[in-house]
Amino acid sequence: MKSQTIAVNTRFLLANRLEGIGRFSTETLRLITQQHPEHQFVFLFDRPYSNEFLFADNITPKVVFPPTRHPLLWYWWFEQSVPRALQQCKANVFVSPDGYCSLSATTPTLMVVHDLAFEHFPEQVPFLARHYYQHFSPKYAHRAQRLATVSEYTKNDLVQRYKVSPNKIDIVYNGVTDGYTPLNSQQKTHIKQQYANGADYFLFVGAIHPRKNLANILRAFDQFKQQNTDRPIKMLIAGRKAWHSQDAFDAYEAMTFKADVVFVGHLQVTELSKIVAAATAMVYASLFEGFGIPIIEAMQCHTPVITANVSSMPEVAGSAALLVNPHQPTDIAQAMQQIYHNPNLQKQLIEQGAKQVQKFTWQNSANQLWAAIEKLL
Repeated sequence: MKSQTIAVNTRFLLANRLEGIGRFSTETLRLITQQHPEHQFVFLFDRPYSNEFLFADNITPKVVFPPTRHPLLWYWWFEQSVPRALQQCKANVFVSPDGYCSLSATTPTLMVVHDLAFEHFPEQVPFLARHYYQHFSPKYAHRAQRLATVSEYTKNDLVQRYKVSPNKIDIVYNGVTDGYTPLNSQQKTHIKQQYANGADYFLFVGAIHPRKNLANILRAFDQFKQQNTDRPIKMLIAGRKAWHSQDAFDAYEAMTFKADVVFVGHLQVTELSKIVAAATAMVYASLFEGFGIPIIEAMQCHTPVITANVSSMPEVAGSAALLVNPHQPTDIAQAMQQIYHNPNLQKQLIEQGAKQVQKFTWQNSANQLWAAIEKLL
């Protein structure tokens, strides 16, 4: 195949601020650009970029004005600036990994859709953003020649809600970032000392946002503590505060055992991976996820997982986690009890998790995404 020019929307590649979409973009694009030196890649940033994202010599970075910090600017960027940039670089394909694309560009487009959470929980999205998503997302889904989703669940969501043909949707699962590895008992003791006064702890990872269901997780931990008052176990919360986080803080204030909750904030992978690996269990009982990366990060670290029995989470967890009703704190508390008091169950979940996580590598993701791109070249 002769050399082609592939333009990529890389506005989520933000140094030290990578979350789900940014992490997916970074890991897949690093492998794709390095493994396909025969093609040229143009990375379209919306602000000054970090050189750490120029993964190979065949990448040309281009800053496309304006920075997309508001729905009006999203519209301007995708409908005015991006089409111009695609023409200038004579792109053969446009890849957009963040669920947005351009309705006015003529370049064949592959768009990645991570979830349709705003359709399921519209009240949890700020007013302007919600209206933007609800108006444009169905249009984008039909405009893009191909779509990729990070789970079978999201694929079905697109087919049912937006009547998109299943034939134009490829599944590209997430993977686990390097650095998530098990710790030995000495290393675990050191991390517990550092973050939990030496105590065992359950762990929640994610933005503090209603969809992540931290309020019910805190209520569950309070119930668990009431049955284990003699145990010094704690609950660690690792994540940044997002919009509408008041319900979580109200639940925290109402707790009997709030002294045992530790907010560690947003951490870089080097530190976060250690906290995951030293936890008694990851409690990831979201109300809704398009995938749920912390589930597989915990499995990679040999940490048992409690997750929700809704949306994509059962698909990602397989038989390697305890599934709970995220609306029932008692259900979550019971799963905490089971794991905490049953070393055999812990061992079983760790072994099954180590098998399950082998399905989810970034190399697999990059191969799947590249196969989707090739359909347009």
